[in-house]
Amino acid sequence: MANPFVKCNVANCTFWGEGNKCQADSILVEIDAHANRDYNMEAGEEPYEKAEHHDAAQAIKETCCHTFQPKE
Repeated sequence: MANPFVKCNVANCTFWGEGNKCQADSILVEIDAHANRDYNMEAGEEPYEKAEHHDAAQAIKETCCHTFQPKE
């Protein structure tokens, strides 16, 4: 199975790559209701142990990326 192509417009993320390509090995997307949860995970860890649950979003605007790490 091929890895998905992920576009990201957040250029100050550690995983941001040229052409707005996400360079993370794995990505966690959550619903906004969980936006402030701290999963204490290293990017690239698999599986995201504490994040294994199922939620439903009704629209795109109800989701957020937890993989974001600011560039140093």
